[in-house]
Amino acid sequence: MSLLVRPSTETDIPAIAAIYAHAVLHGTASFELEPPSEEEMASRRAAVLVGGYPYLVAERDGEILGYAYAGAYRTRPAYRSTVEDSIYIAPSAQGQGVGHALLTELIRECEARDFRLMVAVIGDEESKGSIGLHRSLGFELAGIIRGIGHKHGRWLSTVLMQRPLGRGMSEPPTRPIK
Repeated sequence: MSLLVRPSTETDIPAIAAIYAHAVLHGTASFELEPPSEEEMASRRAAVLVGGYPYLVAERDGEILGYAYAGAYRTRPAYRSTVEDSIYIAPSAQGQGVGHALLTELIRECEARDFRLMVAVIGDEESKGSIGLHRSLGFELAGIIRGIGHKHGRWLSTVLMQRPLGRGMSEPPTRPIK
């Protein structure tokens, strides 16, 4: 069966929480040190949706292989047209195009909502897969913050990438100030 990218539902939370727990415990995509509970993950998802942002899952044969969402880059009103993307892929599905499918749809969803810039905050300069994925979809390097976090016994850097969305900076934002 082919890969389906769709809006997430409450019933996806256990799979989402399991994917994220693995990333927290074994990876550097997240700088969290302890995996949050399913209840916390449900609360976080609800906050994303209430904010008017997309929260997607990739599914094949009924199995959730990954998820992605956009959220506010910063809370100050002047940032209202900028989103930060987050993508997590199950270890068994990495390198199979799941991230590409999720990020492609996330970009489309954010453009449809008239966001103008997407920022990727990638944990660890060694995250070549995530960096390559973002680059393949038009993201450019914005900078590197070296040694910003300490996890798994080492200092980690954060790679910042950005991509214009839709009309970009060609016109003032249309999103209301909250």
